This record gives sequence, structure tokens and C-alpha cells, in this order.
Amino acid sequence: MAAFAAAFAATAYQEAAATPCAADNRSRVAANDECLVISTYGEPAERTALILFIHGDGYRGGPSDYLYPIAEELGTKGVVAVGLIRPGYYDSKDNRSTGNSYRRGDNYRPDVIATVAAAVKVLKEHTRADYVVLAGHSGGAAISGVIIGKHPDLVDAAVLAACPCNVPEWRIKRRGRNSWRQSLSPHSFVDGVDETTTVVAVTGGNDRNTEPVLARDYVADLKTRGIDASFLEVPGAGHNGVVRTPEFLAAIAEVLARRP
Repeated sequence: MAAFAAAFAATAYQEAAATPCAADNRSRVAANDECLVISTYGEPAERTALILFIHGDGYRGGPSDYLYPIAEELGTKGVVAVGLIRPGYYDSKDNRSTGNSYRRGDNYRPDVIATVAAAVKVLKEHTRADYVVLAGHSGGAAISGVIIGKHPDLVDAAVLAACPCNVPEWRIKRRGRNSWRQSLSPHSFVDGVDETTTVVAVTGGNDRNTEPVLARDYVADLKTRGIDASFLEVPGAGHNGVVRTPEFLAAIAEVLARRP
């Protein structure tokens, strides 16, 4: 029975992946042979800033569009704000991105990074954005941190909320060992971050999942390279609640204000 279920799931995925992507770059974007769900707010202008919100891992299941309201709040003429649903995840209307979420573990594998980075590139070109910001939460922050180091030409700034910025150390803290051997980690790509990139990391003081030291040490490593990086610990905020704090919104406003 288990083998049948696995075969059925694989077939269903293959059929979904084979379906042509209705990519309009507002509700879906084609990236790295996947079709990712997005929700777009705001409109391009003569000069356009693009900010992409990337959600966390969602271990408890359910939809992953909790960052959409923030994107909606920020979208305006000249600021295109996009909530992006990672491969294999879905939103509250059951719109699903194709691809594998690896939701049970080892979530930041090279194919996931490549797909999200490809989506950033497509949307950057589509909007003709001259300034690109990644705003990631938890696993989305980890993916964002890898992208700014692995694809430094794509992004100008990143806001990393509750970032597990050293994935091996994070897994050891959480489980006593690192079994996420295929996942990429932001701390491994510090040397690739462009010297003009701005990074702001925000972690809750009560975060028992991605403890503040993970982002704090990552920021310290960036600073040794002369990167404009800062870390803020938000008193009383937990792992999920940090994205609902004024400090998170202020960090986004800060990096947008630094646009040349």
C-alpha cells in the first residue's frame, strides 16, 4: 500500500510538472522548469524597486501565504512587492507551486535555491527593477542568505527574519546532530556577497527555534568583509511573531530607503 501511494504521488507530481505554466509574472512565474505561485502588489514605474517575500518551512503544514499582507501593504507605484510560494508549497486558495518542498527536512537543497533565484531573475527583468530586496522569514531567510552569496548580481539588499544562517549549527542545536547534509547555508557563501549589498537580520529575543546567535554571528562575518550588515534582536518576539513586529517592517523600510 505504501509503495502504491508513493507511486501515485510521484505520478501526480509528474503530471503537475508537465502542465504548462500559465506564467503572467503576477500570479505565477516560470523558473528552473517549475511554476511558482506569486501574489503581486504595486506597479513598475520609471524607477522600480522589487521586493520579494519568501516564507518559512511550515513544518505544521497549511498554506504559506502569511507574508502576503505585508507585501500588499508595501506595493505601490514604483515598488513592486511579491509574495512568493516556494516549490512544493501552496497558498490559502490552494494554488500550488510545482517542485519538491522537502518539507520533512533538508529543505534548502541546491535545486530549491536555483528555482527561487531563477524566479528572482525573471521578475527582476520583467519589472525592469533597478533595486531588488529579498525579505525572507526562517527557511525563506536561509534561502535568501544563500542567494545573495551565490548569485550576488541579482539582489541589492536582504532582510532576514529569524534566520538559521548557519544551517549545520542550527540543526545541531535543534536535534543534536546535523542530518541536513544536502542543504546550502548562508554562512558558507559569505565570501560571495557583493560589497555593495545591504543586509539586515532581525531575530526575536524569545526565538527558541532559530536562536539569535545564528544571525548575529552571520552578520559579524559579513562585517569582517566590509558588508553593510546589521543585526537586531527584538525583545519578547518569538520565531513566527517576529514578522509581525514594527522592527521587521522598519528593517524593510530601512533597506528601501537606502536605494541609490
